[in-house]
Amino acid sequence: MTWDSFGLYLIAAIGLSLTPGPNGLLALTHGTRYGVRATTATILGGGLGFLVLIALSLAGMGALLAASHTLFTVVKWVGGLYLVWLGIQLWRAPPMAATLLIDPTIETVKASKLFRQGFLVAVSNPKGLIFFSAFLPQFMSPEAGFLTHLAVFGGTFVCVEILYEVMLAATARRIAPVLSRHGRWFNRTTGATFIGMGAILATGSRTS
Repeated sequence: MTWDSFGLYLIAAIGLSLTPGPNGLLALTHGTRYGVRATTATILGGGLGFLVLIALSLAGMGALLAASHTLFTVVKWVGGLYLVWLGIQLWRAPPMAATLLIDPTIETVKASKLFRQGFLVAVSNPKGLIFFSAFLPQFMSPEAGFLTHLAVFGGTFVCVEILYEVMLAATARRIAPVLSRHGRWFNRTTGATFIGMGAILATGSRTS
């Protein structure tokens, strides 16, 4: 890959990261409730999930999903139901202000749980595999091998995504006092958004 090609890929990766999606929303929500430090686990989990998606795309899984209607249907329903379940949990969560008063140690939420949520949200969308399978070949070099492509494409995209989500989490924490006054509505709005994303993912087609 030439430097010009890498520059184009970097711009495309930044644009893709800025596109609203489940992981950005999750980073925003966790940043509000738990702070930037704890949300780092969520973000790193999502980063690993994206790296897995890119690795699978480079290995041909994206093309397989695009070709197999049954496999795509199974994967998209599993991913969609997970997002719906996560949305229900957010909808039912107590307002942030009340939670902090009842349990002042909420900031010590297990990092493993946040990491797992970030990872599962990232890998739960089969369209990610198909998108990367269609997107990455435009920048691939015939001379480079799988590991080189994974290091360049995966490393670049994951770094961009992590930086973007850290900024989201930091911004969310700064406005947390305002959101805490409308905590129940914030939880319900984010929860409904996740439920909507899950429904769209589960019922959408491969070309939508």
